[in-house]
Amino acid sequence: MNILMMTNAYLPLVGGLERSIESFTKEYRKRGHRVVIVTPEYENSPKNELDVVRVPALKNFYGSKFSVKLPIGSLLEELGDFKPDIVHTHHPFLMGETALRFAYEHKVPLVFTHHSLYEENVGDSETVKKFVAEIATGFANCCDYVIAPSESVAEMIKERGVKTQVAVIPTGLQLSQYTGTSENFRQQSKIPKDAFVVGYVGRLSPEKNLPFLARAVASFLKKEKEAIFLVVGNGPSEAELLSSLEELGVEDQLRLVGEIKGEKLIQAFQAINVFAFSSQSETQGMVLNEAMAAGTPVVGVDAPGVRDIVKDKINGRLVPLESEEEFSEALSWILKRSPAERKKLIDEAKETAKEFSIKLCADKALQLYESLQAGKGFQRKSEEKDWFPFMQRAEAEWELLCTFTKATMAAAFGPSENDTKAVPIAVEKQA
Repeated sequence: MNILMMTNAYLPLVGGLERSIESFTKEYRKRGHRVVIVTPEYENSPKNELDVVRVPALKNFYGSKFSVKLPIGSLLEELGDFKPDIVHTHHPFLMGETALRFAYEHKVPLVFTHHSLYEENVGDSETVKKFVAEIATGFANCCDYVIAPSESVAEMIKERGVKTQVAVIPTGLQLSQYTGTSENFRQQSKIPKDAFVVGYVGRLSPEKNLPFLARAVASFLKKEKEAIFLVVGNGPSEAELLSSLEELGVEDQLRLVGEIKGEKLIQAFQAINVFAFSSQSETQGMVLNEAMAAGTPVVGVDAPGVRDIVKDKINGRLVPLESEEEFSEALSWILKRSPAERKKLIDEAKETAKEFSIKLCADKALQLYESLQAGKGFQRKSEEKDWFPFMQRAEAEWELLCTFTKATMAAAFGPSENDTKAVPIAVEKQA
């Protein structure tokens, strides 16, 4: 099968969305399918990529790590002799627009994965949040199938008005990679061999609810003077996190190691005794699956994406939203388990991770693709709807979305020398 992936965010960015696309692509290719990825150019994009088409983009938009795709015409020239059987877009905006046009023009089924709660990335205005959520819902209803990475997200987008059929397919993991030892990592990070480690792995950004996490973990660290808080990642909230922990007087118990990849990242997961996660805006929480694959119980807030994975007192603890005291107590609960009880938590975490093996998840996705092929009783949305009026409306809405987004980015990063009024653009942060 020929699969065309279209995404606003891809390597060299490192996040859940990028890892998701990379994992599925590797598995599909291993099974003999051809996958072509269309994505913007980035600073330090990998060289000699296999079947990756990079399109012109504004790099480091508003001082961020993100590239913004410039409008492009037909993809036929870039794709050469590649004729896709399926178009799979990972965003409703920017590349999503191009995917929608391409799928319609060439009568190819269009699948959309609803990776992110997009309204969480556009500032605090409820008007803007509602607008962005409605655009994402409208886009989903113009696709032939929608993939949700968790049951809670599937329910949420259906409540918002998504009428297109929805399949729940999480991002798969290569479970065999999550084995080994953390001894070298602990030594390199100056973590005592027997120290109890609370860990966080992920982007350090506002949507991750890090001020809450800092206060809750600090409360735990003040009671457990030998415990360590390991933070893996970087981002715009790094300085705020450091400042909070300093003010709370626990900076000596912090180990901030920055962004790491590959085998070292897996060692970091293995070095953690309990994974602490406070985000309320996850659609899946792929990092929670990774932690459990490494045998690490999770303490997380009761929020979408998290509650689909964490089972209270079975593979971790699920605590009420915004209760720092209960979050801290949940960390203590993990620490105080007997060796036998701790082993049971670890075993249950690994058992949960088996549900997210890349083999199972790829099987589901490929079966969905196959069901959308000609001769399978499938009727395209393009045969049922008048798409062009929708596109005309979307273009008008696009200008408004660009204005809102520029204002939000300017507030976050300050005026940019790269700003231009000659090209209508919008930006979307990664999931």
